[in-house]
Amino acid sequence: MNRVVITGAGTINALGQTVPETLAAMREGRCGIGELEFRDVERLAIRIGGQVRDFDAQGRFNRQQLSLYDRFTQFTLIAAKQAIEQSGLVFSGDLAARSGVVLGTAGGGVSTWDDNYRSVYEDGKNRVHPFVVPKLMNNAAASHVSMEYNLKGPSFTVSTACASSNHAMAQAFAMVRSGMAPAMVTGGSESMLCFGGVKAWEGLRVMSKDACRPFSLGRSGMVQGEGAGIFVFEAFEHARARGAEILCEVIGFAMSSDASDIVMPSKQGAARAMANALDDAGVAHDQVGYINAHGTGTAANDKTECAAVADVFGAHADRLMISSTKSMHGHLIGGTGAVELLACIMALRDGIIAPTIGYEEPDPECALDVVPNEAREAHVEVAITNAFAFGGMNAVLVLRKI
Repeated sequence: MNRVVITGAGTINALGQTVPETLAAMREGRCGIGELEFRDVERLAIRIGGQVRDFDAQGRFNRQQLSLYDRFTQFTLIAAKQAIEQSGLVFSGDLAARSGVVLGTAGGGVSTWDDNYRSVYEDGKNRVHPFVVPKLMNNAAASHVSMEYNLKGPSFTVSTACASSNHAMAQAFAMVRSGMAPAMVTGGSESMLCFGGVKAWEGLRVMSKDACRPFSLGRSGMVQGEGAGIFVFEAFEHARARGAEILCEVIGFAMSSDASDIVMPSKQGAARAMANALDDAGVAHDQVGYINAHGTGTAANDKTECAAVADVFGAHADRLMISSTKSMHGHLIGGTGAVELLACIMALRDGIIAPTIGYEEPDPECALDVVPNEAREAHVEVAITNAFAFGGMNAVLVLRKI
């Protein structure tokens, strides 16, 4: 079994358009959530989100590319370029033949769906662009990354709602650990911040109109975000042999299904995923110093996650730091776990714990150290990151300082 390390990271999200910008915002506890700006936003009840600002698609991609790239694909390619350049890998020969890309997304080309439904139903047009289908399909981003970087090995997309990125990264980890691939490009992306995307989520009545305040008493719901987080997972010996900089080690994962309800989370399902991930990693519960929580800011999710953490970690739960960076960048749905992995890397490499901002008052049902409002310096050897999705899909990754 190979050890697996991360040798490259890239992102674009509401906090920044690079990893350094994003980590600086997390350290400062800066909020990237603001008023949404797109067509017909005035028709929405929910008008805030973690939108990527000052994004010039025309300046980054040519006309032919834009005819093929939905916004979620654009974000993916930007983040992938950063990650692969940082890794220093050039995919050719046997490395290209065996390496691949596994990405997560929940909605895929939602913006393309929205634009073309509007064109056909509202504007009365009888034709759409011939590339609509390849532009909106969920595997579009993975396919374009594989083509751009000559990745000829296992390449596919995972779609499990809010756990998509963690499930994708878990699959990439398993492939490198097993020896199936020497390196995998992995992570996730999402861009649902358009009229149709937000309108659909409004119907669930889980969205906040003012702010995302995970774990805080009186929290009013989740806030959507958009963007991408992409990483290079590589076999440790392969990375060491070429003198690569290693960001951290991925040491375990687990997945579980609540098998109980399509929208209500289960404490047992979440706890089982965390406990099994620690067993897979071979680490004791008291070795974990930080948990990047799923922490959506909804009443049900936050209290269920805290109860699951308490069940798994016992007395050690009171000594854990647990924070939700969704309070800053919003909930990227299928892309969220990938952006949140950056907070774990920062905790392990830099000893900085990203805060849960917007925290106003303790909730007795979330009585853990949620790192309220201000980042904290701390030495962390092991961190875990949680993703719990509608449909009861749970995925947890364990990382270690190296």
